[in-house]
Amino acid sequence: MHLQWTSWLTLAVLCMYVWNVMTVGRLRMKLGVKAPAMDGPPEFLRAIRVQTNTVEQMVFFFPALWLCAIWASDILAASLGVVWLVGRIMYALAYLDEAGKRSTGFLISSLAAVALSLGTVAGLTGVMK
Repeated sequence: MHLQWTSWLTLAVLCMYVWNVMTVGRLRMKLGVKAPAMDGPPEFLRAIRVQTNTVEQMVFFFPALWLCAIWASDILAASLGVVWLVGRIMYALAYLDEAGKRSTGFLISSLAAVALSLGTVAGLTGVMK
């Protein structure tokens, strides 16, 4: 079993998360928010929320991604994973700009995660053979 596409996508998602972490760190320095403080200017708070929400979403996303890859299809899982990743990037960029703009990216990534779960169910039940 070679799940190369899902593996590449996993690395891309981890790179996106590192970008989130670096954004928070950069804003800590720029705005003078000393660790372990989690409060500060709105710009910093939005970055923290992007990072935190991304971790929260990854808890659901990674198992759904890998189960879909194993039980349904590596290409399907990676393709839906790309959709999830694009949605998360849209979410992050929009939220960093203005909190009220985050909904579209959130919706795209959430639907992709649900689709991964449905792909897993389809593979487990034999619908995707």
